[in-house]
Amino acid sequence: MPAVVPFTLDVATCLCIAFALSFMPTAYLLGRSLIPSTHVRNRILFFWHAYDALTHFFIEGSFLYECFFSFTNLPAGFNRPPYFLNQKDRVYGAAYGTRPSSRLWQEYAKADFRWSAADPNVISLELLTVFLGGPAALYTCYLLWKASSSRTSAAAKGAAKAKLWLVAPALATAELYGGFMTFAPEWLTGSSQLETSNPVYLWFYLFFFNTLWVWVPLWVLWEASKELRTAFTKAEGASEIQKNK
Repeated sequence: MPAVVPFTLDVATCLCIAFALSFMPTAYLLGRSLIPSTHVRNRILFFWHAYDALTHFFIEGSFLYECFFSFTNLPAGFNRPPYFLNQKDRVYGAAYGTRPSSRLWQEYAKADFRWSAADPNVISLELLTVFLGGPAALYTCYLLWKASSSRTSAAAKGAAKAKLWLVAPALATAELYGGFMTFAPEWLTGSSQLETSNPVYLWFYLFFFNTLWVWVPLWVLWEASKELRTAFTKAEGASEIQKNK
């Protein structure tokens, strides 16, 4: 386990936190401009999925970039298998980078040490998150705009809603699965790679930033269940009417 680094609120740390949070007002302003105020739930859903997409593309995308392009060379025999990208004389990860994105992940890695290096399990999850989860969240935003726009025909709105309540719960389920597979190995091994003794790292970096992708996806699944219940109730009601004619 790496040495514990105490929390220090210096300029670099403030910039990292500000960057991580900056997508919230961006997503909020996009929601206000694209979704009418009369569609409250759609505006909240848009805000979340816009924030989700921006986070996946720019923050988690930068993690993948660091894992594949930041490295340091080692003398022969110093590296140990398994070798990432089959490079026997290199180790990869944000810990070896000098870019602003390197500093971002070096900061988060003070709470979760796995994110400083090229952990194959984490990278595998992030590949799915960035290249599937990100586009799915962006597509959900498009469907929400389509379903809320006054310029959309009734038929197009219905089609958009049908796709919305297929894609959004699928994405929410994937987010929950990804979170479980990220942290379940740590729970089973006594959180050996997590810094849980410092309250800032525990409650802000680990709990706050990660459980957003638990509570909101659970709410999305709840809303999806209500939509399905309503749709089947209407379908059964229509079927009964047809039988009684």
